[in-house]
Amino acid sequence: MGIHKKGSVVDIEEVKAPTRLTGAVLEKKLARDQELQRIMTGEDDRLLLIIGPCSSDNEAAVLDYAQRLAQLQEEVKDKIFMVMRVYTAKPRTNGSGYKGLVHQPDTSKLPDLINGLQAVRNLHYRVITETGLTTADEMLYPSNLVLVDDLVSYHAVGARSVEDQEHRFVASGIDVPVGLKNPTSGNLNIMFNGIFAAQNEQNFFFNGAEVDTDGNPLAHAILRGATNAYGENEPNYYYDILLKAIAQYEQMGLANPFILIDTNHDNSGKNYLEQIRIVRQTLINRDWNPKINQYVRGFMIESYLEDGRQNEPIVYGQSITDPCLGWEKTQALIHEIYATLR
Repeated sequence: MGIHKKGSVVDIEEVKAPTRLTGAVLEKKLARDQELQRIMTGEDDRLLLIIGPCSSDNEAAVLDYAQRLAQLQEEVKDKIFMVMRVYTAKPRTNGSGYKGLVHQPDTSKLPDLINGLQAVRNLHYRVITETGLTTADEMLYPSNLVLVDDLVSYHAVGARSVEDQEHRFVASGIDVPVGLKNPTSGNLNIMFNGIFAAQNEQNFFFNGAEVDTDGNPLAHAILRGATNAYGENEPNYYYDILLKAIAQYEQMGLANPFILIDTNHDNSGKNYLEQIRIVRQTLINRDWNPKINQYVRGFMIESYLEDGRQNEPIVYGQSITDPCLGWEKTQALIHEIYATLR
């Protein structure tokens, strides 16, 4: 029983040194971060897409996808701003299964967290430096933030983490957007309480030291659907639920109200093709109601090179976690969104 130390304490600066952004690449990254901030505050009315594989399990395939996405971003940049999902830590409901690149940098080998940390930084670094895109990741482990805080431009707090106080408090000290998902129960109060905590100053212990935070005015809502007591999916991208979420934003007086629709997970029932219909329906709702248009300003879409999923990493560019839209459908969907936007 107990916790058993397996190696020496990680030297954070040593891990970061080979993959620090400098020069023109750093300037471009910071410029894109400023664009993203203006979208979050409403100064820029482009639609936000947080898009990419469910999990970044294969470096070559992820970079292949990133190159394609970067080209597509150029085609639609006047109406759509994309941040690529480079998700490197995956929550596991029962603790088993693939836990992401940070745990297992090589899916054919045993977990190797020290090399996993380096692999995570290397992948974000390569996407940024080789494509010009900026990246998003899930903040599954708040203590790992210090290892990627200079690279990641958008953090998500997942459905199983949103009620955790440390996640909320750490989110309050991040200087880029943090999306907080509703919990799997669908309780919007929990999500909005998390946003309130993240937007305000906090004081707590972090990585062995007492810290104060400034609050993060870019913390916002991600609606990802719910699972009811019978294990059935209950979507929450519907018109009436959006109006309830907007009313709660207004009642609480939160800064920079912004709602992102997660088109997969419990909204789609993990039927990846449903993501297309969910986007279409939400765009119709935005056109129908000016308030929804004002608040609902982005989508989180799970997309990879090949449709669907697989249990073992055999097919190049196909997810080994949740099923994703393949590239052809992704490209068609983004062109459709672009044509729909005024």
